[in-house]
Amino acid sequence: MKKPNAIFIVRFLLLSGTVASLFFVPWILVKAWILPLPNTVQEQVDQAISYGFDGMIVYVQSGKQAPRFYTGGYKDRNTKIPAEPHSLFKIASISKLYVAVSITKLVAKEHLALDATISDFYPELVGKLPHADEITIRQMVQHRSGMPDFTYSGEYWQDNQGQGKDPLDYALNMPTSFAPGEDYEYSNTNYLFLRRIIERTVGYDHLQYIEEEILQRLGLKNTYRSLEYVNLDDVMSGYYVGDETDYKSVENGMLATAQDVGIFLRALNDGSVFDEGEQEIYSSIYVYEHGGLVPGYQSLAEYNAELDTVVVQFISTTDFNGYEWNLSQISLGRIFDILENE
Repeated sequence: MKKPNAIFIVRFLLLSGTVASLFFVPWILVKAWILPLPNTVQEQVDQAISYGFDGMIVYVQSGKQAPRFYTGGYKDRNTKIPAEPHSLFKIASISKLYVAVSITKLVAKEHLALDATISDFYPELVGKLPHADEITIRQMVQHRSGMPDFTYSGEYWQDNQGQGKDPLDYALNMPTSFAPGEDYEYSNTNYLFLRRIIERTVGYDHLQYIEEEILQRLGLKNTYRSLEYVNLDDVMSGYYVGDETDYKSVENGMLATAQDVGIFLRALNDGSVFDEGEQEIYSSIYVYEHGGLVPGYQSLAEYNAELDTVVVQFISTTDFNGYEWNLSQISLGRIFDILENE
């Protein structure tokens, strides 16, 4: 019998590896990506729900048109209450946009300087926090400080998100990622400091400042600082894959309706949230769209300039493996494709 040559063996091994790798492909993502594009946003929402999302709210607002709302699944899957478009939702890191606008306003009023350092506000951290005398406000806004993200600490989650412990304590026990300004790495620790710096500057809670300078200005009456200020029945339930817990009653900061987030996002992009000279500052330091993720809640808020359209998407199912987040992003992209085809 003729012996197989080396080329055949290599080809066989490559083919075997390819076939084996197919078992690890997240097919649900492939399916979500390649299915024919529906004709309507509602059909896309229904399609997304079929992938296992418990509940979904989508807000669409184009140009001068009235907003449109689309829902799927449940507001509360245990009681089978259908998703309701004006439910409150935990917006998580979308709140960073509000913080960045607040920093911008304080800089414009010369109450803050973008080149001020952490040590200017917290001199006691010199020697405890690496580069405390080098990390600037600008770098924190832009996630270029190198400070580790306290939410990446296993202890933080073991302690049920701190349970009253200062989140900074977790960050101080973690190594820095790089020297200030040398790279980019998204870190919630940056915005922990920015919120506290706002408070040291104005002399009161940063959320009160957001209310006074942003929410009241835009007439947003359905955006709240925390669960303490809302009726829990108005909040959409949130679930983690494989866990029957309803995370609705877990404190995770700001809540808002999709419409309130959408109004804010348009004001951010058209500049109406800013006073004279502020938008130029903001454009130099941060982005104009954002997502948010906490257990049970994931959100995306984006503006498409070509379509002059804001889309806010809330989904009440999460995992931290990335599949649910990727499905959410695929869904949002397909919604914009549908709107482009209208």
